[in-house]
Formats: sequence, C-alpha cells, structure tokens
Amino acid sequence: MDKAMDKAMNKARTFENPIFYTVSAVAIQLAFLVCYLYFLSSYSKIAGISYTIINILVLLFLISKDDNPSYKLIWVVVILGVPMIGGVLYVLFGNKRASRRLEMKISEEHDHYLPLMQSNVEIGSIVCGNNRRAAGITRYLQHKCSFPVWENTQSTYFPIGEEMYADMLAELRKAEKFIFMEYFIIEPGVMWDGIYAILQEKAAKGIDVRVMYDDLGCIPTLPKDFADTLKSKGIKCLPFNPVMPFLNLAMNNRDHRKITVIDGNVAFTGGINLADEYINKKVKHGHWKDTGVKIQGSAVWSFTVMFLEIWNAFSNDSKAIEQYMPDPNYPRSVTADGFVLPFADSPDKSETVSQNVYLDILNKANDYVYIFTPYLIIDSEMVNALRMAAKRGVDVRIITPGIPDKKIIFRVTRANYEPLISAGVRIFQYTPGFTHAKSFVSDDEIAVVGTINMDFRSLYLHYECGLLLINTESIMQLKNDFTTTISKCVEVTPGDLKQNFFWHLFDAVIRVFSPMM
Repeated sequence: MDKAMDKAMNKARTFENPIFYTVSAVAIQLAFLVCYLYFLSSYSKIAGISYTIINILVLLFLISKDDNPSYKLIWVVVILGVPMIGGVLYVLFGNKRASRRLEMKISEEHDHYLPLMQSNVEIGSIVCGNNRRAAGITRYLQHKCSFPVWENTQSTYFPIGEEMYADMLAELRKAEKFIFMEYFIIEPGVMWDGIYAILQEKAAKGIDVRVMYDDLGCIPTLPKDFADTLKSKGIKCLPFNPVMPFLNLAMNNRDHRKITVIDGNVAFTGGINLADEYINKKVKHGHWKDTGVKIQGSAVWSFTVMFLEIWNAFSNDSKAIEQYMPDPNYPRSVTADGFVLPFADSPDKSETVSQNVYLDILNKANDYVYIFTPYLIIDSEMVNALRMAAKRGVDVRIITPGIPDKKIIFRVTRANYEPLISAGVRIFQYTPGFTHAKSFVSDDEIAVVGTINMDFRSLYLHYECGLLLINTESIMQLKNDFTTTISKCVEVTPGDLKQNFFWHLFDAVIRVFSPMM
C-alpha cells in the first residue's frame, strides 16, 4: 500500500513539474516538424529535390567548416541516415554558438568593461621571466578573454563542499557593500537556507544583494515564485535565459558558472552549487566529493566583472562599475603568493577557450597531470592529448565517479576509458560515491579550479568560469587532495573493460553521439 502511495505521489510531482510540460511541448513540436518534412518529401518531388540540394550544401559546409570533427561526424551520420530531413535539421539545430540576442547583449557589456580590464604589463613580465610555460597560457587568456593575470591575491583551496560552505557563511556575514551570487543550481534546504538568512539580513541593511541563477538548471529545484520572493525581501534576482516551451536552440546555452563575490574583495568559485548534496546534507549518489577555491585581493575584480557583464546585459539595474572595484588596502593581513588569472568562457567565442587551457597543460607537462572530472565525454583532440602526454612519460591520472548521477552519461564516460588506459593514462573511480570536482594540476606549478567539466556541454555550449593558478600554495593543496582522494578510489584495469560484442557496439554508437549529450 505504501509503495503504491509513493508511486502515485511521484507521478503527481512529475505532472506538477514545469520541466515536464516544457519537455513535452518541445517533443511535440519536434515530432510535428519531422512528420511535416517527411510529408512534403513524400508528396512533392520538388521538396525531395530541395532536400537533396540542402543535404549536399550542408555536407560541403560541414567538411569545410572549422569545427570539432566529432560534432561534424554526428551530423554527417544524421544527414546520410535520414536524407529526407537530415540537412534541414542541421540548418535548424546544428549551430553550437549562442543565440544572436545572447551574444550581442553580453558582447556589448564586455566591450564596455574592457578599459577597466587592461593587462598589468609589469606583472605579465614577471610571469614571463619566472615561468615560461605559464607565460604562454596567460598571454592567450589575456588576448582571447581580456582577463589579466594578477598578483596581490591569496588563494585558498577547499577539498570538500562542507569546508567551503562554512567559510562562505563567515565571509557573507562580513559583507558591508555588496554580495553577488551566480549559480547553475539553487535548491531550498540546509545550504541555501543558511545563505538566504544572511542575504535577507544584509538586504534589510541596504546592502546591494543580487542573485542570478540558470532557469533550466533550477526548474526541478525552485518554485515558480522564487524570484518574486527574493525581490520582496529586497534581494535583486535574475533568472538566466528563461526556458520557453518552444523549439529554440538558445536553450542549449546555460549559465553553468558558480560565483560568489563579496564587497569586491573576496570571491568563491568551483564545482559547488547551492544544494544540500554538495555539502553532504542529502545523500543522492553516495558521498559527494566536490571542491572549490576562495581568492582574496586584486584578482576578485575579474569575477566581479564576469558577474556584472551578464547581469547588466539582461537587467535594467546598471550602475557605475567603478564602485564595485576592490579596496586596494584590503586586507593588509592577506598573504599573497604566486599569480592567479580568473577567466570566463562562453559559446559566443570563436574557439573553445577552456579546452585550449586544458590542452596546453597536457601538452607542456613534464612530470604529472592530475585531473578531477565528473564526466569524461571528450573529442579526439583531447583523447590524443591525454594519450600523448602519457606516452611521453607524464604521469596522467584521472579521478571519475564510482557512483553515477546519470547512468547513460556514466556509460559514455566509461566508453572513453579503453583508448586512454591502453596508452598509459591511469583512471580511478571514487568508490564512496560521486565526484563533482573539476580541476587540473600539473608539475607543482600550474592548476585550474573551476566549473568546467570535460564534456561537450561545458566545453562548447555553456557559460563557464575557471581560476588559473601559477606557483601558489593552493596548487600543493590541490595536489595533496588528489593523492589523498586516490586512496579512496579503485583503479580501472583493462580487465574491467572486457565485455561482449553487443556492449562494444553500444559503446561505439554512444561515443559517436556523445557531443549531443
């Protein structure tokens, strides 16, 4: 009886969930479009000839286009597999870049802030002189993203979400001017309730408090009136790229960033969203291993600009940005070491900035590269870089989840193990549960901590952010966390990957279509 009641309640919740209606509406529209195109091709020779011409033109365009080969392969398969509609579907849905509206608005704001984001030539020269390897990637990020490299900044690494949450609460309580928060997922519970109480208190005192969240990421977790509730408490709130129940390629472009900025002097980022599983107050997939980083000092300015670029692009609440700049005297007790470079990535750029950062670390590694990632859904270029690094004698190790959050995605991740392990890459699965951390660390001198998964959505479709660390103490904190975490993992061996012909075939198919996942 209890099971029947639970089943009925789960069904009721499904039908109450807005995402159910959105997905259903889009599926119906897509089905209608496919049927309509088939109908035209069946009853009109002109339509059939037109489809053939479109397919040929699209194939020629794909072959000549400077794009990811794995992504092009999918559409070649679709066009050849369903020739009546394949080319038309590519014209409608094949573009990975952000919608023109999103792109133009954010680009305008970015250009507006460029004069305030000029690179510090002196600091760049110091980096070049001390670390030729890091100099190249900092030049690239400064040129491509316009975010400078900073000193006078202290970084602190958090090996688990609970530690970062405790520190975040302490820093939020100190806020005197403003609080900016931008997250992919927010869910009511212990974590959010603790933060929300402080935000209400600060807003009541006249402090500028803003919360931005991804609308699609939060559809399953937030009530419809969430934004209105926050506004009624004096907290400014903005859902990013609101979901519409219509066929719209822009729905692919999500804000996957996790940023908190306090008074322009303190910032947090990493893999940790504002939901209870991230601090292990709710068990979803075993123990949740996530990581983050806090910076204090000059480099916080870059995260402030990242937030304001998107906020001001889609709201009417635009103020003089200079008032949000860091206090140059904050705080005198901060112990700065090394250099840091916060950077943002987005689908409106002409290349995959985050992937290029990862590739640069792999291609220039001498001793080791250690990687945390929840997903391993990568293209041939990344596979080759990982394999080549291992073949050069670099100790390449990757920690992935032991308990998946999405079974089909976990299957695609495992489908990429065999070519890597055969080349000498060592892969470890976190047996206590799910690891959501996203980081690279190499040779005790360079690292990245951020929101960027090793999958096509993060590398090609989402708005992301990361923190490049150069010769900081936090790099060793990250390395030590990795080696400690490995003791809780089981290494994947070639014998673990043996399976029958049909599973091999299934893996081959899902690897081809993995760029769409």
